[in-house]
Amino acid sequence: MTPTSYTETTGRNTTIETPPQNPWARSIASLIFVSRWLQAPLYIGLIVAQIVYVVVFMIELWHLISEVVLHGADLEESVIMLSVLGLIDVVMIANLLIMVIIGGYETFVSRINTDGHPDEPEWLSHVNANVLKVKLAMAIIGISSIHLLKTFIAVGDMDSDGTKTEIGSYTPTGVLWQVVIHLVFIVSALALAWIDKMSQSTAKATHDAAH
Repeated sequence: MTPTSYTETTGRNTTIETPPQNPWARSIASLIFVSRWLQAPLYIGLIVAQIVYVVVFMIELWHLISEVVLHGADLEESVIMLSVLGLIDVVMIANLLIMVIIGGYETFVSRINTDGHPDEPEWLSHVNANVLKVKLAMAIIGISSIHLLKTFIAVGDMDSDGTKTEIGSYTPTGVLWQVVIHLVFIVSALALAWIDKMSQSTAKATHDAAH
């Protein structure tokens, strides 16, 4: 079979004819394209991790209920709040996993074809690599916020020496570094969002210039 050539029409109505690919080049290109399916087991592994987090959540919830039923009168509110924040932390990590599984598979492996499904996530209809990175950054900020809030609750019971609490061991330097790392996450997310906005503006300007 004789390789066929392809033509491409540019924005200035000029036609450029591209040379036909030889069979070896087409075979290598097909192999590279099919290799995206190597990522499928990775996403299946993340589904297994999601199941693990469901089990962890149920165990932590059972421990909280048991403590409240058996020692409800002696439990401090801060202990209960920390347990609840731990549950929220598990849920947010699970949400992060869902974003990576669905968004990553849709972006890098294959279309899921959920058009018209009533449960289709709102963000899936316009997901791409940049959108996925911004959403992941926002999810990481949420998880970091939960950990930082847990630290703030714990240091509220800090002893007079400034190093020990009833819930754990903290130092002023450690708390400071947690705040700094959280701020770095926020700045990184803002930078990613700004880069995504600039990319969209550039793509729109290029599209308008071509037409």
